[in-house]
Amino acid sequence: MMHVGCIWGLSLFLSLSFGWTTAQQTNYTRPVFYCGGDLVSESGFVGSEGFPSFYKPNSKCTWRITVPEGNVVMLSFRIFDLEADSQCRYDYLDVYNGHSNLVQKLGRFCGTFRPGALISTTNTMMLEMVSDAENQGRGFVAYFSGAKPYENDQQVCGEKITKAQGEIKTPNWPDKKYPPGTSCSWLITVEPDMVIQVKFDKFVLEADSYCRFDYVAFFNGGEKDDSRLIGRYCGDEAPLPIITSGNVLLVQFVSDLSVTSDGFLAHYTSIPRGSHIPIVDSGAGTRSIPPKPAVRPVAPERPATTAPSHIPTTKYVPTEKPKPLKPTRGRGQGPNGKRPVPQNPLCAKACKRDGTIKTSFCASEFVITGKVTSMANGPRGTIISVSLIKAYKAGRLTITQVGETMSVKLVSLCKKCPLLRKGINFILMGQVDEDGRGTLAPGAFTAQYKAQHHKLLMNINNQPC
Repeated sequence: MMHVGCIWGLSLFLSLSFGWTTAQQTNYTRPVFYCGGDLVSESGFVGSEGFPSFYKPNSKCTWRITVPEGNVVMLSFRIFDLEADSQCRYDYLDVYNGHSNLVQKLGRFCGTFRPGALISTTNTMMLEMVSDAENQGRGFVAYFSGAKPYENDQQVCGEKITKAQGEIKTPNWPDKKYPPGTSCSWLITVEPDMVIQVKFDKFVLEADSYCRFDYVAFFNGGEKDDSRLIGRYCGDEAPLPIITSGNVLLVQFVSDLSVTSDGFLAHYTSIPRGSHIPIVDSGAGTRSIPPKPAVRPVAPERPATTAPSHIPTTKYVPTEKPKPLKPTRGRGQGPNGKRPVPQNPLCAKACKRDGTIKTSFCASEFVITGKVTSMANGPRGTIISVSLIKAYKAGRLTITQVGETMSVKLVSLCKKCPLLRKGINFILMGQVDEDGRGTLAPGAFTAQYKAQHHKLLMNINNQPC
């Protein structure tokens, strides 16, 4: 969470530098944000009611943004602090692709991960924030502006397409890198009895564990609220072929104002509905790709003025099968003539944490809180699925979006230690292997998580190790 002094400093900067609309008003040294309103301007700021004070409980606020005709709305979050929940059930912000909750929902967000830049397909966008009776945060501040849907006269950066097949590519492809601060939106519609398949020929975007800075996102459908995110991708590993569930696909490409890269070239085709194409599926409409054996580079953290996102895209898929035990003779045989089951040397000691919460925090490569949703035996240990509440340290840890939920796959090297139970919220600390998988040694720090632990973990995170 951002220090209060920094928040007031930003408020002063916003007040002195920008004008305000009906949803906000200057008050000498800082802006005043109201609960909803109409923001009609080429650009401006929108924020939760009372920011930087804690937002009110049991509230519902709606902001309608309108930029000049011929533009699309680009929304970049500066600060984001809502109550964290893996499914965003309590306090959340919904962003819609127009002035209604009946159109496509671009996303639902909560917690303290700032969403990445969002773009609409028209000159309107709507934000709707809901809070319950408990656990308020400081809310959010975002900057909106009108962006041209085309990069220049020669290079089309987004359009509405009705052809049965075609291509999509980043601006400047293949002559040079895509420019910073770009937003593109393609809406592809094919015949009603067809679906759309997208294959990438080349793919090189700025790498980041959460795809916060530069990314391409795919949505099933483009005009309705029931359209769902298929996946958001970045880095240098091309996604596997993407197939829609219907005949409409929305593709959005966003780059921030710093590092750029080569970009991508993809071709789409329409295929008969029900065609069988083998694809790795992470569930809930999210396409994922198995990680490479090598470590992928992670972009450095950005200053608070850069709008990141929290949607990573890879998923661990075990590729090695356990090797069968070879039969032994003589002294290796047990009393019944069978080989005794070997004991895992990692599980020899008693189940006991190796350190305190502070020392373990500093020694661990990842520190997260989340609900254990499943536990299954795998070739290298127990595979644990965790629905993420908050990541205090992530590093190279692979995090996957499943629908509107963030999830993590961990491997416990010992079946008995640490002791975890399905359906319980835990604090989890451990190391990350070269494939981006989180590993839990028998002495790894784990504890049942309660809401009051969040402040403790944030305090530890803000202290030097």
